Amino acid sequence: MSIRMVALDLDGTTLNSAGRLTERTKKAFARSAEKRVHIVVSTGRSYRSLPEEVRTLPYIEYAITSNGAHINLMSTGEAVYDSFLSENAVAEVARLYQELDTEIEVFIDGQAYMDKSYYDYIKEFGLAYRNVEYVLWSRKPVEGITDLLLENAGCIENVNFCFKSTDDLEDARAKIESIPDATITSSFANNLEVGGPNTSKKTALIELLKMTGVDRSELMCCGDAPNDAAMLEFAGLGVAVGNAWGGTADHADYITGTNDEDGVAQAIERFVL
Repeated sequence: MSIRMVALDLDGTTLNSAGRLTERTKKAFARSAEKRVHIVVSTGRSYRSLPEEVRTLPYIEYAITSNGAHINLMSTGEAVYDSFLSENAVAEVARLYQELDTEIEVFIDGQAYMDKSYYDYIKEFGLAYRNVEYVLWSRKPVEGITDLLLENAGCIENVNFCFKSTDDLEDARAKIESIPDATITSSFANNLEVGGPNTSKKTALIELLKMTGVDRSELMCCGDAPNDAAMLEFAGLGVAVGNAWGGTADHADYITGTNDEDGVAQAIERFVL
């Protein structure tokens, strides 16, 4: 199999539990670049939430961010593709936010926002299911998240519904999944993420393959979560890390080591180098 593009989820996949790239992974990227293989980040994070070491590593050529809402050139940060929520979907998100026992995060122009009251709560009390340091660093607090959402209705990349428990999430799932003109997915157990009608990592990769002239059969994708499942199925070679959850591994062709066992580096060494 000849692999010419490698698309990698970040959290739980390429980054270890400390949120870092290991030296083995960086070396695998460097050796891939020497072979003119495109290295692509494909993440639910917004562009401005990418770790510094990811944004500055010269071997990573593109970033698919906000679950496929943007494709950015890593060398310049320029967005070469975008996909937004419809205004109907945004209006329904705003309505459900008032109805449900939930918090939301709103992604606009590469920045993730949350209501200041939620930000302050996390700062004081923490969260059991997320990395608090990452949330406080990457989210910008605003007064009145609903106003921000509606004022930017034509350019919303993604909205995360965040729940206190998975039981609360399941109680709300049907209502969120009925949002019109939207794609619903998840990147961790306590959230549901709302994107545009055609927004997904898979759809963004289809566009990137057209831009680069790479064939689907030459694409390897690695992931761990339900928002990675479609791109794993689409790829010529879909790879799930050993810590994959939510049935994601069922969509993969190969299971590699966990994110703390350099699973991505293992897969690159086996199939690319």
